[in-house]
Amino acid sequence: MTVVTLKATPVELTRELPGRTVPFLVADVRPQATGIVRARLFREGAAVRAGQALYQLDDTLYRAQFESARAALAKAEAANEVARLAARRADELVRTHAISAQDHDNAVAAERQAAAEVDAEKAALETSRVNLDYTRITSPITGRIGKSAVTAGALVIANQTAPLATVQQLDPMYVEVSQASSEWLRLKEDVDAGRLQPGGAGSRVTVLLEDGRRYAEDGRLEFADVTVDTGTGSFAVRAVVPNPQETLLPGMYVRAVLRQGTRPAGLLVPQVAVVRDPKGGASAFVVGDDGKVAVRPVVVSLAIGDRWLVESGLKSGERVVVEGLQKIRPGDLVQPSEAAQAGAAGK
Repeated sequence: MTVVTLKATPVELTRELPGRTVPFLVADVRPQATGIVRARLFREGAAVRAGQALYQLDDTLYRAQFESARAALAKAEAANEVARLAARRADELVRTHAISAQDHDNAVAAERQAAAEVDAEKAALETSRVNLDYTRITSPITGRIGKSAVTAGALVIANQTAPLATVQQLDPMYVEVSQASSEWLRLKEDVDAGRLQPGGAGSRVTVLLEDGRRYAEDGRLEFADVTVDTGTGSFAVRAVVPNPQETLLPGMYVRAVLRQGTRPAGLLVPQVAVVRDPKGGASAFVVGDDGKVAVRPVVVSLAIGDRWLVESGLKSGERVVVEGLQKIRPGDLVQPSEAAQAGAAGK
């Protein structure tokens, strides 16, 4: 018969939850000017940079409006110069009483009006320049662009509802999962009672791919929603995961292993040592200091590898039977041998 001596050690509690990958940033590309698409300047599915030109619209009308506004500004500046010189002459003439004070005031007011016209034409020129720039549609963010919804020759409308394309930043990537509010309450009770040291924001998150393989990069917990979904009784949890090779794509099904906290004095018992009765109750055979076997009802919660986390019924230093359970009864006097893996039992 073989036993394992239990030892209390810090135990990291994890929870594996299903989720989906979500882009870190998503931006729809929409036109801010109306016109005909003259050219598409990117390759669908390629990486693009923020500010990179994606579409060129026919800018003939906008360029003409820009040139007209520039000419209007030049005209206003010339008129302003004339008004300025007239106001300076009026300043000299009014001192010698060659003109009336009213004429002088009119000249000064005309100068101010001409200066205001210059400011107005500068604003009009800037507006036309912005509208001209809008004919070259650029990427709002750095990322990977999807398929184009339009081709050369298509008419697009300023601020239209339908996007021309969508750019998504894939590195890093969000992994969003849902956690039951009842589980969160249990964890909170453990934390409040001092039985658990919380992981919290920034704790490490392991991602498992659809085929069960572990993803190469670990993420970190960033956000937990403060509102519980009334339909599912769960709330959203989000992790940020590096994605330098773009292995993760938006919408992929993954499983996230969250670090929920650390049990400072956790006790792990091998699963083979726990026996269940027809009603589902759990018990374990324990060998006392006097060498006698006793059966002990136990409460276990999480499965961690090939061991159970003990909530009650066993304590550190006790010896539980892991082999030869069929040959013993409560009260038997035995001489057990320690299992070779006893040192790992409490880790």
